[in-house]
Amino acid sequence: MQNSDQALPVKDRRPDALGDLKIIPDEIICSILEHLTPRDVGRLACVSSVMYIFCNEEPLWMSLCLKKASGVLQYKGSWKKTALHLEDPPIEYDESCTRLLHFDGFYSPFLYRRYYRCHTVLDGFSFDSQLVKRKKIVTREEFDRECAEEPILLSGLADTWPARNTWTIDQLLTRYGDTAFRISQRSVRSISMKFKDYVAYMNVQHDEDPLYIFDYKFGENAQGLLEDYRVPDLFQEDLFNVLDGDMRPSYRWVIIGPQRSGASWHVDPALTSAWNTLLCGRKRWALYPPGRVPLGVTVHVNEDDGDVNIETPSSLEWWLDFYPLLADDDKPIECTQLPGETIVVPSGWWHCVLNLETTIAVTQNFVNSKNFEFVCLDFAPGYRHKGVCRAGLLALEEESLEGGGKNTSAGDHDMSYPDLTRKEKRVRVNRCGEIQNHEEDTNGASKNYNSSKQDFSYDINFLAKFLDEDRDHYNFPWSSGNCTGKREMREWLYKLWVGKPEMRELIWKGACLALNAGKWLELLEEICNFHKLPTLTAEEKLPVGNGSNPVYLMADCVVKIFVEGGFESSIYGLGTELEFYSLLAKVNSPLKNYIPDVLASGILYVENGSYTIVPWDGKGVLDVIGKCNLTLLNCKQEEFPFGIWSKKQFEYRSAWMSVSKLSTSDGCNRIWPYIITKRCKGKMFAQLRDALSGEDVLNLASFLGEQLRNLHLLPCPPFNESSLSDKLKTEPPFNNGFVEDVVDTSSVPAEWEIFIRTLARKKKNLVNRLTAWGHPIPKALIDKVDEYIPDDFVKLLDIYQDENGLNKVCKPCSWIHSDIMDDNVYMEPCCASSRSNGNAADTGPMVNGSTNGYDEFGEAKSWHCSHIIDFSNLSIGDPIYDVIPIHLDIFRGDSSLFKQFLESYKLPLVRRMQQHGSGGGKFSRLSYHAMCYCILHDDNVLGTIFSTWKELRTAKSWEEVEMTVWGELNNYKGYV
Repeated sequence: MQNSDQALPVKDRRPDALGDLKIIPDEIICSILEHLTPRDVGRLACVSSVMYIFCNEEPLWMSLCLKKASGVLQYKGSWKKTALHLEDPPIEYDESCTRLLHFDGFYSPFLYRRYYRCHTVLDGFSFDSQLVKRKKIVTREEFDRECAEEPILLSGLADTWPARNTWTIDQLLTRYGDTAFRISQRSVRSISMKFKDYVAYMNVQHDEDPLYIFDYKFGENAQGLLEDYRVPDLFQEDLFNVLDGDMRPSYRWVIIGPQRSGASWHVDPALTSAWNTLLCGRKRWALYPPGRVPLGVTVHVNEDDGDVNIETPSSLEWWLDFYPLLADDDKPIECTQLPGETIVVPSGWWHCVLNLETTIAVTQNFVNSKNFEFVCLDFAPGYRHKGVCRAGLLALEEESLEGGGKNTSAGDHDMSYPDLTRKEKRVRVNRCGEIQNHEEDTNGASKNYNSSKQDFSYDINFLAKFLDEDRDHYNFPWSSGNCTGKREMREWLYKLWVGKPEMRELIWKGACLALNAGKWLELLEEICNFHKLPTLTAEEKLPVGNGSNPVYLMADCVVKIFVEGGFESSIYGLGTELEFYSLLAKVNSPLKNYIPDVLASGILYVENGSYTIVPWDGKGVLDVIGKCNLTLLNCKQEEFPFGIWSKKQFEYRSAWMSVSKLSTSDGCNRIWPYIITKRCKGKMFAQLRDALSGEDVLNLASFLGEQLRNLHLLPCPPFNESSLSDKLKTEPPFNNGFVEDVVDTSSVPAEWEIFIRTLARKKKNLVNRLTAWGHPIPKALIDKVDEYIPDDFVKLLDIYQDENGLNKVCKPCSWIHSDIMDDNVYMEPCCASSRSNGNAADTGPMVNGSTNGYDEFGEAKSWHCSHIIDFSNLSIGDPIYDVIPIHLDIFRGDSSLFKQFLESYKLPLVRRMQQHGSGGGKFSRLSYHAMCYCILHDDNVLGTIFSTWKELRTAKSWEEVEMTVWGELNNYKGYV
């Protein structure tokens, strides 16, 4: 037997196996591998022994699998097997992956630490210190007085819940074994697992960050779970309760996870508060007060929209690698939560959770009078205040601290303070690695926290100082990280305003933070005084939620202030709308009976520090407009200089420009067009959708078909061909800095030329835009979108020459509303006799009945359509464009309603296509035209499509999506 002292040293195989890559740290190599496909990783494993080791790590295969997986996932015993199963390889290849090779002579501290985290057990991982306050059941008054602003552990709240006894793994497996629950993981895709498969996974997995059931829709898929618990009385006040269905942000979750799983460091969305009740197992909690970024966490604050993105180690990694480095003064508030206990996390608090054993819990986020203003602040546009709320003064540049009246010495420590770039502000606390000195990191973190505590205050008045002074909720980019949309947020505030008059003082404070409501009210009062409108009631002082501009409902009228897109966009919006109303009266179109009457319109502006109003009917160029730096297109002598054709050229110029560039015109930032219309009677279809009978909805489809026919039959205003061609020839380079591709429109009639050129502009950077929108648009389809969209949009027109040799287009060029959605259609109650003919449109608008909004109509049994509103988005172009919002938003993809609509529409959408031009193929399909417009739409129409038809998320081609959504168009009898 050879003496161990004489044993030959094992040769380090890294230099030979990696070659020039040997200088790259293992962590970087592993990160690069995560960006490859499973097949490429399999090939790379054959390159060398060390690459084989890297390419067979389970954490790598877990990452690769979760990037590809979607829908219901079934774990196959290992992540490599699961990932290969998704690739559908040959059977022999699948079996070969079980025969692992072993190599000596290679040591990696990074891989070893990760392996340790994957296999460590936490049975004894606990602490004696319980820094979080513990209390038994307290009264609401005591809780509000003593416990609302700091975390607290409460016992006894769940003692009477059935869940206290029935929420065990075995019992849930019996009741819900075949129910699929959503899985929380660092993946953009929606992944779920049947509970029996998840339990099987839990029993065999060795992941450092195990899959975690975190399902916000458990009440829909497993309704019995909702009956097993009740919201404690302390948290019954939830101001999000006024929102119904999909409008309400996600707020409740069932949480199930094995040992080592958990939630990494985060602040709850929208600065809401939360309660979390544990039914089974033990959870370890760590918490920091607002504004105090935990060691190892990086906060990114996007300068454009204020979105906050957090880079953080997994919960287990933080506890093992970062927690031991903290000085005693810098350790978080901690506790171990036991079954039956409820922990309360106040607004803005950072928290991290580690499951010490298999746990089952339920949690809900809520908005009450204590945190309402903070939630509204988080919805406000801009970027500085969002970073300050989460990262304290670390979110600010040094000079910003002076502007906020704060101590500028907080930025002295380079290692702990922002790494600033032009587009993104990063608040970074360096991660501790093997190269850095741990003592320096610990001391640096300590100084960092102390400086952040000196002047930071989680007080609404202090935080509001960091709001952008010129914030405009209607024009600023909406943060994708917000838990709800712009419209839903405005609807929420309006419903609270109307439904909770006793809270109006508080609601107004929140609306001023989120909406800048005080500014809009000031403008409204000037308009009301000028036109001698009745004094505003308290209920009328907040803009309604629907729409993209501040809209106020008054007793007999509606006031809309145009702000979306800035002044130039607004003046074209009002100018076109006024031209349209003038045309309706001139040709005596039956459509005018179903559109609100215009009572007044004008321009409000600030001059010498005071407000001035000039009435304007859309004709001519007012002096206040002429002084602005607008690009008037040789149209000053036209009757409506800001009418539809000028607006089309403006849309072409502004295609794909950023909101910030559109919303600023020299000298025009304090000018607001406005319009006053008669208030419709009835209710929005959005309010009635679930209450209408099937016959009423079919009549609605018929009504929309008839009125859209009336709209599309309107004559288009005369087109100034010379002004358009001159303008197009002198266009500046494309917005991204490159001159746009030349579009050959020599054969295109002049009125269609701008339509084609605008489509061409919208195709620029299409892949990047769809990628930015992301889920639920499938990545595989985004990669194919350029192949699907035509290179030459002229083919969509199918141009031919008539008997006189003139170029003609097979499509009618029509006025289009472009925004007929469920909140732009009004309905009134009707008696049985008015329904007997089966045609709602024949009954005409009613003159009696209550007003719209939230008034009740008693026991109305039937409803008919009365009005279509909001024509500020008017355009001219392909009438197919108008079908998109109707089918997707109003009909929600219902093919029977779509058929009924088309039967009433009765106009050909395309003429003579099969005899001329393209010769068939995809250009002869109306469905193809509609799908192209959906893809190129300014709004995220594709998100609606893939949310409505969830099965299309696995579609292999755009043609499959096209035929599913728009196939009915190809059967339309109006196609001649």
